[in-house]
Amino acid sequence: MLQIKFLLLVITLLMGVSANPVYAKSSSKPELMLANVYHEGINLDQYWVSEKYDGVRALWDGEKFMSRGGNIYHAPEWFVRDFPKQVLDGELWIGRQQFELLVGTVRDHQPDDEAWEKVTFMVFDMPKLSTDFDSRLIELNSVIKRAEIKWLKVVKQWKVASHQQLMQELAVITEAGAEGLMLHRGSSLYKGKRSGDLLKVKPYEDAEALVIGHIPGKGKYTDKMGALLVETFATSDSKNNDEKVRFKLGTGFTDEERSNPPKIGDIVTFQYRGKTKNKVPRFASFLRIREVGKNKEFTD
Repeated sequence: MLQIKFLLLVITLLMGVSANPVYAKSSSKPELMLANVYHEGINLDQYWVSEKYDGVRALWDGEKFMSRGGNIYHAPEWFVRDFPKQVLDGELWIGRQQFELLVGTVRDHQPDDEAWEKVTFMVFDMPKLSTDFDSRLIELNSVIKRAEIKWLKVVKQWKVASHQQLMQELAVITEAGAEGLMLHRGSSLYKGKRSGDLLKVKPYEDAEALVIGHIPGKGKYTDKMGALLVETFATSDSKNNDEKVRFKLGTGFTDEERSNPPKIGDIVTFQYRGKTKNKVPRFASFLRIREVGKNKEFTD
């Protein structure tokens, strides 16, 4: 039996098949444009506005979907059969507040046709075009229109005149269940890094952290989880240069989540309101499990 298992492992390695039953690994991670956080005072005349979709970032390379981490999402053959050959950047999406359902669908190595019938690829950019975003957006609309695929759509873009209008639209769209808004500078070239050319606008700040421990509950939470011990991820960009920070995340959980808390090694998303002088998030509250295991695959 051991010899058979060893032989199967050798064959798998020789064939280049991923040992992970969820993903096949691509040769490299795609260089994607990443967002900074919006703040008042930015010249909004320069930006397009769109909904921030609560989906999974995906790059269509003309043949397959790739994640931020370089993993391949296995879509059904019928889903991508008539897709354009151009490289497209977007989000696989089912609907507002349907993130968990979506992740369960796209992570399957053997795609479920019925589950994928609910998925739409919402496209917001064409990374290989060497023109500004204003021009890329015109070409993108043309490409998607010619494709005539109902589950392949261009993300709607519009303009706002002021910070006040932006905040009003943010309030309306989040009340309807959306995650927030995105701003994309019209004059920007596509650069595979985090910059102010792309900004996210949310009613609160949020971030991801790694679960490294469980703190037992007290009182009514006896025999349940009282708080998670988490560690944030270090950041280094034009706006931030934060080191890893450990803190207790103890609010935002349902009783069911306290009985079956995120496991050590999971990545969770939390919301917060600013940081202390020691860079600890203030009023941090649990939102959801972002990814199971030590994998920042679905974060942005």
